[in-house]
Amino acid sequence: MEKIIHGKPLLPRAVSVEALPNYILKIKFNNNEEKYFDAKKIYDLPCYKPLRNKEFFKTVRVEYGSIAWNNDIDYCPDCLYEESTES
Repeated sequence: MEKIIHGKPLLPRAVSVEALPNYILKIKFNNNEEKYFDAKKIYDLPCYKPLRNKEFFKTVRVEYGSIAWNNDIDYCPDCLYEESTES
């Protein structure tokens, strides 16, 4: 069943994530799509600077349909889906 908020259906949500070399995340979504997110485009932003530490970056996990790290670092689930690519 598709959830709808304010008259719009939600975009697919993350169900698994894997940290790859070069700050790339491989993400599987609940619509069975597998996409890639390049975290280098966000890690210069102040709240994402801890992601530059490769060991910290690897601690990524799925949380509430998106991705998250410790220290209350997460990413908008809709942006995650829209900004991820198929390769």
